[in-house]
Amino acid sequence: MAQLDAETSRLERRALLLEYATIGWNVGEAVLTITLGSIAGSLALISFGTVSIVEVFASSVVVWHVRSSDADGRRGRTSPALRMIAGAFIVLGVVLMIAAAGDLTSGRRPGESPWGIAYLAVTAVVMFGLAVLKRRTAVVLGSEPLNSEATVTFLDGVLSATTLAGLALNAYVGWWWADPIAALLIGAAALNEARDTWKHARVAPRSNTPAPDPDRLDPTGT
Repeated sequence: MAQLDAETSRLERRALLLEYATIGWNVGEAVLTITLGSIAGSLALISFGTVSIVEVFASSVVVWHVRSSDADGRRGRTSPALRMIAGAFIVLGVVLMIAAAGDLTSGRRPGESPWGIAYLAVTAVVMFGLAVLKRRTAVVLGSEPLNSEATVTFLDGVLSATTLAGLALNAYVGWWWADPIAALLIGAAALNEARDTWKHARVAPRSNTPAPDPDRLDPTGT
């Protein structure tokens, strides 16, 4: 039992470290990409920075869940944590789809930002790496909120890669529509994840308290 508790504590510390790393990266990412986007007149970069803020919220929810004082309290937080992460998916999907629809209808072409392109390449690698580590930790730890938030991180990595491709295709080929089309698809995927996460929240256990034994409630056993 002591060995099991020690392993659980180690996994919880790893989960918290991954989330703190994600929060730190995304705070810096939001500031940098929104600034670069404003300078270059790139709505794609500005939208990407907004998505980073959503990721900070989702990571903060997992920190709140993992840092519960005991296992029973953590299980009690599972359902609300999943609902909050589902909300983050909804915001992510809506922001992406509105921004993409605006770009497609207006024909707006993102400005060139070499620094933005370079940063997005690094971000894609970081987000995919964090997503894999979170998923592995979530499976062993049995944490549904961490597992769902790993999907947010993965979508962040996909968005990094597609935004990078969109900016590059616009800069070198003139395909200005590539980025908003990709954003629409990612937004749809985020909304689908919101629906699945909300379903999991409805059936998540509320606590570790076992169900009462009918035989013990009835002394006669009948």
